[in-house]
Amino acid sequence: MKTDSQKWASLFRVAIVGATTLKGKELKQVLDERNFPAMDIKLLDDDESLGQLDQVQDEVAFIQPVTAAQLERMDFTFFASNEKFTRKNWKLARNAGSAIVDLSYALESEIDAPVRAPWIDRELGRHAPLDLESTVIEVAHPAAIALALLLLRALKAAPIRSVVATLLEPVTESGKQGMDELHEQTINLLSFQPMPTRVFGSQIAFNVIDRFGEGSAGALESIQHRIAAHLARLLEGRVPVPSLMLLQAPVFHAHTFSIYLEFEKSVALGDFTQALAGEHVEIARSAEDSPSNVNVAGKDEVLVSVRRDAARENGFWLWAAVDNLRLVAATAVECATALAAVRPHGKVQ
Repeated sequence: MKTDSQKWASLFRVAIVGATTLKGKELKQVLDERNFPAMDIKLLDDDESLGQLDQVQDEVAFIQPVTAAQLERMDFTFFASNEKFTRKNWKLARNAGSAIVDLSYALESEIDAPVRAPWIDRELGRHAPLDLESTVIEVAHPAAIALALLLLRALKAAPIRSVVATLLEPVTESGKQGMDELHEQTINLLSFQPMPTRVFGSQIAFNVIDRFGEGSAGALESIQHRIAAHLARLLEGRVPVPSLMLLQAPVFHAHTFSIYLEFEKSVALGDFTQALAGEHVEIARSAEDSPSNVNVAGKDEVLVSVRRDAARENGFWLWAAVDNLRLVAATAVECATALAAVRPHGKVQ
């Protein structure tokens, strides 16, 4: 039986940078639900968030600044902040000897961090090449993870000839600012007031667009390129990377997908559905279970419905949905768990 000192020695010190962001809040919740072995979780963020009250492990916590002192002796640092804030602060964590799990996508371009998705590793039966030198992991984009899983499952039914996918992006992928802008636009439109367009540069409320307007905070095309690049890394050439179209939808939460897939040979609907089913995929069996932004909220699975194409014998349509914040947070925790297996417990490298 372990003594109290032995139990504490087997736990990790954890910091969440960007703790007040949507990703940061979801990450904190998943760390708690998955019982990640943390003896201490520090909540860190930018100057605007300092002093805010939160709760960690049933205790009251304050949002604190990102400094070298705060990151000292941290075993794991999760970056749930935006790309710019991660680029500004990630070296503080590296210099402190902390392992880094990046949810902001900043470090793939900064230091070519490896892009990981444990769901896909398990699906392919491969082990992530992690050792004591592994200190940084980039979490794969949730849309890429969901698409990769569905395509690898589809491959079990028959060889795939072609895939085309249309993705509908929720505003929460642009953070709280995106969520607030959709909310404000909706209210202002209904009251005939001018709309804010700081984030998207265009009307999002009651609208679907294929590119952001002038003056937007980012570019929809760059997000589409990131999804395609992550998908190519995850699939490793086993399945053709689909032709992608990313659209910004007027929804708060969840990625939804319209996927056309054509096999090299005829496949029975039941056989295809059976190939898709399994861990992390829930097949809709009724209209009430049909994938939607509402139905998938808070779920760990990708919801999918399947139908045969009316004109092509070997063609199928998938309609799918996944909780984007839930999936990226769960993937981050699984990545940290994989890193934990190769790091001495409670000891900074």
